[in-house]
Amino acid sequence: MIRSMTGYGKAEAVGETRKLTVEIKSVNNRYLDFNIRMPRKFSFLEARIRSVLKEYMTRGKVDVFINSEEGGGEVGTLHYNEALAREYVTCMKRMAESFGLTEEITAADIAKAPEVLTLGEGKTNEDELWNQLEPVIRTAAKRFDEAREKEGGQLCRDLLEKLEVMDGQVDQIIAHEPEIMASYRAKLTETLTQILEDRDIDDTRIAAECVVYADKICTDEEMVRLKSHIRTMREDLKSGKSVGRKLDFIAQEMNREANTTLSKAGDLITSDIGIGLKTEIEKIREQIQNIE
Repeated sequence: MIRSMTGYGKAEAVGETRKLTVEIKSVNNRYLDFNIRMPRKFSFLEARIRSVLKEYMTRGKVDVFINSEEGGGEVGTLHYNEALAREYVTCMKRMAESFGLTEEITAADIAKAPEVLTLGEGKTNEDELWNQLEPVIRTAAKRFDEAREKEGGQLCRDLLEKLEVMDGQVDQIIAHEPEIMASYRAKLTETLTQILEDRDIDDTRIAAECVVYADKICTDEEMVRLKSHIRTMREDLKSGKSVGRKLDFIAQEMNREANTTLSKAGDLITSDIGIGLKTEIEKIREQIQNIE
């Protein structure tokens, strides 16, 4: 099943020391581009996170949000800045001397001073943290992939319907070509009859003129190529592979053939069908931009 490049997935897990939440969402992009937001303590895991995510996606601008809510099981580390504490004591004594103060300086007073005591994070066991995080990432990625697959199925059905319409339009142009030639021959015969009046008309000359005209307006090659592009696109859509780039190229080729057909159109009917053909191709091109 083909996949859309837009999707969303979320997963949570609650452990003894923390609650982990992972959210993944994406939009269209020519390449695979990750934007991972997570707590600083998880930064060393970024390469592993990217490696796991690449198993589930190949294109798109992907935003990943990782949140960690710490519980009571993890103890931080208290850091004491002795050099800064000495500076505070020295300054306080000088202030006391300057203003004639006699109040004693206590350890509690120094401890309240900024940056003397700071609380740091506890030591992180990297493997343990990854073992907690990896299953949550995979669950979120699977849900994200399921959402993209569901939307991809809808895109596939819509594109197949549009290809069916295009197929019918190509058949209409092919079926109409003999009528164009018959109409041109009749008009040419009528014109020559009026010019030559009662003199005999050279059928060979008329046939030659019709051949020249047919060569100018003939769209056989364009129709054959359009039929081939439609068939190839159908097969690719049903393959279930990542075919977004290939389909985009095929749609460009379809548009080129439709433009040539319109430039050769010698009557209103072919022009109208050709315009309808270009309209369907443009719709297809817009939808393909969403396919991975």
